[in-house]
Amino acid sequence: MPAMPRPDSDNTSPGQANEEFVEPSRDEIPGISRQHVAAMEASDADEVWVLAGMHHVVLTTIGRKSGKVHKVALPYWLDPEGRRVVVASFSGAPQHPSWFVNLRDRTANPEVHVRVQKGAFWAEPEILEGDEYDRVWAGLIADRAYYDDYQSRTERRIPLVRLVELRPA
Repeated sequence: MPAMPRPDSDNTSPGQANEEFVEPSRDEIPGISRQHVAAMEASDADEVWVLAGMHHVVLTTIGRKSGKVHKVALPYWLDPEGRRVVVASFSGAPQHPSWFVNLRDRTANPEVHVRVQKGAFWAEPEILEGDEYDRVWAGLIADRAYYDDYQSRTERRIPLVRLVELRPA
């Protein structure tokens, strides 16, 4: 896979540009995520939590059909108000990633558990829509242009989820 470019540093974004990285295939992503979750649960070291210049979270959801606990490692981006936003891109796959399908089922997931480096909290997942989506998407792709590339690969609108902190876990 080609290396994903780092956006130009002369933009006016909040400065959360990523470093170059090699994009894994969609088939590799679930296995990579499982390994990353295991490493994140075992260590608070920067080299585990910050990859390609992007800070990550471990997002825990409950399966909407199975009732089983699912964990996924995701990079996050801070919106202009400093709130964490995760992107349900799955590298521009035609379908939403499983974690997002589970998360949007508010019966199964009225709240989600979010582990961050050196901490954890319960969050209300806020799926962005309308003008708020457009505003946050514009800031996100100013820093991480590869998400715009992912959007060009699919007809679905790639969801953005703000993780609104409710209380410590």
